Amino acid sequence: MIDSVVSRDSVRQVYSHLAAAPEGEHPFATGRAMAESAGYSADLLDSLPALSVDAFAGVSNVGAFADIPAGARVLDIGCGAGLDSLIAARKVGPDGCVIGIDFSDTMLERAQRAALVASIENVEFRRADAEEIPIDDESVDLVLVNGLFNLNSDRTKIFAEIARVLKPGGSIFASELIVREPLPDEFLNDPANWFA
Repeated sequence: MIDSVVSRDSVRQVYSHLAAAPEGEHPFATGRAMAESAGYSADLLDSLPALSVDAFAGVSNVGAFADIPAGARVLDIGCGAGLDSLIAARKVGPDGCVIGIDFSDTMLERAQRAALVASIENVEFRRADAEEIPIDDESVDLVLVNGLFNLNSDRTKIFAEIARVLKPGGSIFASELIVREPLPDEFLNDPANWFA
């Protein structure tokens, strides 16, 4: 298995590059085409800033189909350019709030600009690692995760943090890539294939 520090640096570099140049080439599907293929409707994407849509890097439509009630306090872990955070902020309305965390400053800057463009004020973005979430115990109603677990080898800590910050009876909506059969060792041991 690839060393977790090398992998983390590689992941941050690739996602930061995506945020800086979404029109460039990336080692996985991104942007509006990926969002539409994941099930986000064209109308929904049209209603959101291109800043978030163009740098989308999730694996599913968790933000669009999660059951997010009005007034909820939502945490979006690995928020990237903020697409799911902005969708959630609309769903929770003025009495709710969304906190998006990510470890890429470039992604967070893009998400913050998108929130300004969309005039969405009930969302904030913070720089943080998923293993150390800067949020109080039992303080969120709902957690969103869109394609994070396959990029972080310390999943036990991430799940412990999610359990810590969720209120009793809270919910998590998560999506992840799943392989149907084992990948060859030469593929898994190649640092260029960290995203697998």
